[in-house]
Amino acid sequence: QVQLVESGGGLVQAGGSLRLSCAASERTFSYNVMGWFRQTPGKEREFVAAMDWSGDSTNYADSVKGRFTISRNNAKNTAYLQMNSLKPEDTAVYYCAADWRSFSALEETLFHGMYYWGKGTLVTVSS
Repeated sequence: QVQLVESGGGLVQAGGSLRLSCAASERTFSYNVMGWFRQTPGKEREFVAAMDWSGDSTNYADSVKGRFTISRNNAKNTAYLQMNSLKPEDTAVYYCAADWRSFSALEETLFHGMYYWGKGTLVTVSS
């Protein structure tokens, strides 16, 4: 059973940066795709970014393109989300997800339905 633990959330002013980390309990070749999602109260969970094992395939939500960067260090079993130029509307609980299926298959559903999930880390961006 893969366990994912997010960290790095906190309070930051608009225009600032944060880097989220997602530590996995198993070697990363147990799953191919890692992704980040976010959710605010009363809204559905929103896709943010995803990456395959090699890093050759990535996908970003339009709202974060050019500001957020997903990466992973397979040797450390960790994925990252570098968030720059943060806006108040980026405020949310951010969740890490992982899945063994192919990037293309998951991309067809915009990565919803990924199998493993962390418990989330809160990011608050003040104006």
